[in-house]
Amino acid sequence: MTSLYTTNRLVFFMTQSPPLPSDESLRAAILALFAADSVTASAELRVGVLNGIAHLAGKVDSLEIREAAERLAKSVSGLRGVVNRIEAPGAPSPSRRIDLT
Repeated sequence: MTSLYTTNRLVFFMTQSPPLPSDESLRAAILALFAADSVTASAELRVGVLNGIAHLAGKVDSLEIREAAERLAKSVSGLRGVVNRIEAPGAPSPSRRIDLT
């Protein structure tokens, strides 16, 4: 649905945005990408999506796998963000404390 209105000689078109994908459909899309990718297919990764934010968890043997998982998740259309808590040698600790003061 499109509507048109004018204000001080400016014309605005308002369109109704398509509905956002559900958290479950985003999760399913990420899991499908992981299963289809040769780098992440054998990794035991967990995925949760809440309010369009994907949370990745698990433990992998290399930074390459960790980064591939994050890259694949970020490629999913409709996702608002990715939190990567996958443990890997050389990666930041997923339970590290961050002081925001």
